[in-house]
Amino acid sequence: MKNYPEIAQQYHSGYADLAAVIPNTTSAFGRLVMDATEGGALSVKTKELIAFAIAIAVRCDGCLAHHSQAVFKAGATRQEVAEMIGVAILMGGGPSSVYGVEALRAFDAFAGFTQ
Repeated sequence: MKNYPEIAQQYHSGYADLAAVIPNTTSAFGRLVMDATEGGALSVKTKELIAFAIAIAVRCDGCLAHHSQAVFKAGATRQEVAEMIGVAILMGGGPSSVYGVEALRAFDAFAGFTQ
């Protein structure tokens, strides 16, 4: 089983290394992330659920790790995440069902949920 907190940590430390080499690009991307996910007509939680769904559709482990942590911090419940996964499966078919399972595992890792 994948360790999503570890994947998130590896992504963030790797991104810091990348930022040292291309600071202008990573700084611009960081501003984009902050601007795109701040609350407005859509809440931070809604925006993070959308980003999490896209992470499922594009099958990105680093994205799953980052956005599962962000959606948990934004206050999403496990049921909200499960229903979002259902929409991602609708839009992405079989591959999204595989990553939907991974997405729920990632969220559970940050939420401390155990079965």
